[in-house]
Amino acid sequence: MARRTTKQDLPDDFEEHIVDTDVGEEMRSSFLEYAYSVIYSRALPDARDGLKPVQRRILYTMADMGLRPDRGHVKSARVVGEVMGRLHPHGDGAIYDALVRMAQPWSMRLPTIDGHGNFGSPDDSPAAMRYTECRMAPPAVAMTDGILEDTVDFRPNYDSRETEPSVLPAAIPHLIVNGTTGIAVGMATNIAPHNLVEVVQALRHLIKHPDSSVETLMRFIPGPDLPTGGKIVGLDGVKEAYETGRGSFRMRASARVENLGRRKGIVVTELPYGIGTEKVVERIKVLVQSKKLLGISDVKDLSDRAKGLRLVIEVKNGFHPEALLEQLYKQTPLEDSFGINTVALVDGQPRTLGLRELLQVFLDHRFEVVRRRSEFRRGKAAERLHRVQGLLIAILDIDEVIQLIRSSDNAAEAKERLMQVFDLSEVQTDYILEMPLRRLTKFSRIELEKEQSELEREIEELDAIIGDEQLRWRVVSDELAEVAKTYGTPRRTVLLESAGTAVTTTATPLEVTDDPCFAFLSSSGLLARSSTDEVPGRGDSRANHDVIVSAVRTTARGEVGVVTSRGRVLKIGVLDLPTLPASANDPNLQGGLPLSEVLSLDPRERALALTGLRTDGPGLALGTRQGVVKRVNPEVLSNRDEWDVIGLKDDDEVVGATDLATGSETLCFITSDAQLLHFGADGVRPQGRAGGGMAGVRVAAGERVVWFGAIDLAAGDGAVVVTASGSSTALPGTEPGALKVTPFAEYPGKGRATGGVRCHRFLKGEDTLVLAWAGTAPARAAAASGAPVDLPEATGRRDGSGTPGTQPIAACAGPVASALAVLSGVRG
Repeated sequence: MARRTTKQDLPDDFEEHIVDTDVGEEMRSSFLEYAYSVIYSRALPDARDGLKPVQRRILYTMADMGLRPDRGHVKSARVVGEVMGRLHPHGDGAIYDALVRMAQPWSMRLPTIDGHGNFGSPDDSPAAMRYTECRMAPPAVAMTDGILEDTVDFRPNYDSRETEPSVLPAAIPHLIVNGTTGIAVGMATNIAPHNLVEVVQALRHLIKHPDSSVETLMRFIPGPDLPTGGKIVGLDGVKEAYETGRGSFRMRASARVENLGRRKGIVVTELPYGIGTEKVVERIKVLVQSKKLLGISDVKDLSDRAKGLRLVIEVKNGFHPEALLEQLYKQTPLEDSFGINTVALVDGQPRTLGLRELLQVFLDHRFEVVRRRSEFRRGKAAERLHRVQGLLIAILDIDEVIQLIRSSDNAAEAKERLMQVFDLSEVQTDYILEMPLRRLTKFSRIELEKEQSELEREIEELDAIIGDEQLRWRVVSDELAEVAKTYGTPRRTVLLESAGTAVTTTATPLEVTDDPCFAFLSSSGLLARSSTDEVPGRGDSRANHDVIVSAVRTTARGEVGVVTSRGRVLKIGVLDLPTLPASANDPNLQGGLPLSEVLSLDPRERALALTGLRTDGPGLALGTRQGVVKRVNPEVLSNRDEWDVIGLKDDDEVVGATDLATGSETLCFITSDAQLLHFGADGVRPQGRAGGGMAGVRVAAGERVVWFGAIDLAAGDGAVVVTASGSSTALPGTEPGALKVTPFAEYPGKGRATGGVRCHRFLKGEDTLVLAWAGTAPARAAAASGAPVDLPEATGRRDGSGTPGTQPIAACAGPVASALAVLSGVRG
């Protein structure tokens, strides 16, 4: 229910005054006052000390409170309250935000406040000011040093009850070192941070050469030095900003490609200035969900206090990390631009400054600070010298002085008589009358005379500084050098002169095409893949103690299996293997991927060969140490990472494995007692994974199978058998031994599960085969040094005298200590 009100009558003596005001004029005047307040009292820094009013008031208040670096921290709320109550008539939030930024090492290149507690991160806001603590950082001491020596002007605060400095002495070029950002009315400023040591070098050079050009100064300041490091790509915009005060440059994160287990990933260690990890992660997630960015499986932020920034971007198999990184630079904040707009207050007016003007304003300020400081110190020294001289006069005639004082009726009379008798000034007389009796000693006189000489020397030096401008500039230069030595740090940002060329899809496609290639396995366990599907040549370039023992045809995005001596097949991705140069006619796997980085093998388990994992065709053939042969049904090679392909008996292991191309190949066993047996692969029935195989060759007691493989006699090249004999009791590499090369056609085939025929007759001191091989490739061996060895020409199974066609191993350039022949396992 509405309440009824009664209108009161106006008094009889009431006079109405209505002032007519033009709305447009009121808006203009109010706006100008507001703009003036924002420009001069809030948003823009002074070019001399590089500080905004709130920053200057915070440092001055902390210095006035005695919160020096050697003192304890105090609550941030106490500092904010002092600043707000005494000097800054604005809200506590604005003051605390400025204080926090001055303490953040990722915001300021040279922080001026030492914060204690949660001062936030590039992504998170800080804790409330009642929880954090602060004190002055060492650079803040240099900013306020000498403020009580009449180095700067003071002005009344907002209520005229106190005074505040209009500018700080600022021994550090704060504006260009720490940069700044601010938005005023009708104008804005944005200045990038720089390296203190480089800036000081440029300032000292400018002192000696006042007419230096921007190009000359850029020899000392080549570009910004951002607190977060990273890279600056292209310096044309930086040079333009140094010349005109306006320009822009591109900031790029520091990233590298690393192996993350079985995948590759992009690891980001430094981000552009002003960019946080959460912003990058969020942008990547949006692009991946919208399918605008392909090839990323996961993004993890592993940053911590100990290791610093570490953003891991996992790359899917089948994508080039380098090309993906270029896409990230284009579409995410991993690359961002920084627009320089060097606007600052000079003589109370906002101006756009180039690099030279910015440095010159600071130098003129320091020149004036040194002059005013010297005059203040000279005045203090002269005042002290005047008192010391009067005290020395009194001490010389101390008895007369005491008698004169005692005979005076009061202090005023004593003062008057002392001034007349000893010709002293009023200041000297007051000092003598206030002198304690303990100063009336002989030792005090010596101290006063020493102090007098020191004061006279100090005044002489200060007079020289005041009267000589060149000497004054030298003092400014020396103080700058000391500042750089005390507070300087190494450069963090890398400068790249060229903008670079982005990796395009025509040069390096984002996704790896599924081109045919070969996968290789060497005897030392190195893996690699070729860049083409051409059958590699068989030259002489081999890594020491290493030869290729297996090669299978596959595709770049395919998978191959590794057959081990325990009868297991372990799947690996071809894309994870390093690529050999396209011009490598003779593959050399030096620098390849070690097998141990992609597979975990059991103790004493060896990798024997690679298999193409084909689910059609004749399948995989295996031979074991005890003479068992097995053809694995290709259908069992399913989508699994590992599986057993043969059921082995105790003390048995696989000694050879090869993919069959047609199923009509010849399978061959060679045993340690020099028995060779070969038979058709079509006589071996394929089995499943659990199958234990069937009898291949009958092995005598105490003997073993030395070699097993498949030979394609229809390939056209003449197959040979290479055997090397030795002693089972001799140390490896020391047995005398003999080597034999025989045409494979001279050995008749026999049925499976028989004993085969003799392929090598042992000489005196020999009782076993140490190596054996059979195949259609040109026979090749590797010596103990790792160098390739030319084998003798193939001879008959027996010569005319009926003895084996053998010759000493020493005649073949040294003992055969590695695998015989190479690339024999290449299958279509």
